[in-house]
Amino acid sequence: MNKTTRSCLFLLALTLAGAAFLAGCGEAPKPQQQGTPTVGVVTTKARKVPMLTRLSGRTAAYLESDVRPQVGGIILKRLFTEGSFVKKDAVLYEIDPAPYKAAYDNAQAGLMQAEANVVSARLLAERYAQVVKVNAVSKQQYDDAVASYGQAKAQVAAGKASVESARINLDYTKVKAPVAGHIGKSSVTPGALVTANQPSALAKVQQLDPMYVDVTQSSADILRLKRALAGGKLATSGKGGAKVRLLLEDGSTYEREGALQFSDVSVDQSTGMVTVRAEFPNESGLLFPGMYVRAVLEEAVNEQGILVPQQAVSYDSQGRPFALVIKNGVVETRLLTVDRSIDLQTVDPELSGNAWLVSKGLAEGEQVIVEGSQKVMPGKPATGRETTPSGVYKSGAANATAAGSSGR
Repeated sequence: MNKTTRSCLFLLALTLAGAAFLAGCGEAPKPQQQGTPTVGVVTTKARKVPMLTRLSGRTAAYLESDVRPQVGGIILKRLFTEGSFVKKDAVLYEIDPAPYKAAYDNAQAGLMQAEANVVSARLLAERYAQVVKVNAVSKQQYDDAVASYGQAKAQVAAGKASVESARINLDYTKVKAPVAGHIGKSSVTPGALVTANQPSALAKVQQLDPMYVDVTQSSADILRLKRALAGGKLATSGKGGAKVRLLLEDGSTYEREGALQFSDVSVDQSTGMVTVRAEFPNESGLLFPGMYVRAVLEEAVNEQGILVPQQAVSYDSQGRPFALVIKNGVVETRLLTVDRSIDLQTVDPELSGNAWLVSKGLAEGEQVIVEGSQKVMPGKPATGRETTPSGVYKSGAANATAAGSSGR
């Protein structure tokens, strides 16, 4: 490389270095300024909230009775159709009445003999009563005649009792329905031998209208509810006590509303549960004994309930629920006391979704952040935009609007 080429390269390097120096000495670009974040909020509102409790249980017949024979013998006839409705005192089975008819006739004959004897004894006692006055018979003979008359009357009374007993046994050969209701399958057929007080029933009759629903509730829940009622925080659901709705096995709601009948007065020591019984009309025959159902009890009403969408509530490292609130344009953290989850349809039929019922930490008219909480920090400014959170919407045409609002 000659001297002229080296000089040109040196001048080029010097020029590039100078350009880089001038660029480094230039003013650095300023970072872009960010505005106050806008988040979706829901304004809290105090409203009447029914306190509903969902309990699992089974249906039970209103009346249930086993059909059992009260005398022994051979079944001659079965006089009902299995699964049909039978009236009270309808004849279901006929037991061979021959031996009981004979016993009845024998008792009748014994009564007739006793009645004949009492006539003879009465006449003798009356005759002796006249002649004993003139000493025609001894006093002892008269006393014996009076005693014989009394014995004859006692034999008549015993004869009547024997006749009645035989008549009852004869009547028992016709096995009747103890209650009105639907009868199940028969455990015997004509020709079978049955005995009085046998352990197995011939059939079972059940009254299915109305129908009982037996569910269990924890004693802790009952205590909490009673304390809230006593403290004036809740009002009872009505004069008739708690209203009850029924959810069937397929998830549908039973068409008729029931009423709470009673809560047991003792707690099951092994489970800590209390039995609760409700009664439901069953004219349609849709309910059968033993069905698995869920009862929804409206035990009380919170007149000033504060509801918060579930997605607005988070939990800190200690497991305490909290929500972010915008107050005077600044984000605040509020620790909450959450009572239970509330189905919004129980508050407003047009709403869907679930919300938390908050007893402490929030007041009416506060802006709770439900969307965009990741864009804000406690103590920093934020702007709230009223929105409908996802999963909470009104039915019908409003669904599309709510869905669009939650998606922005």
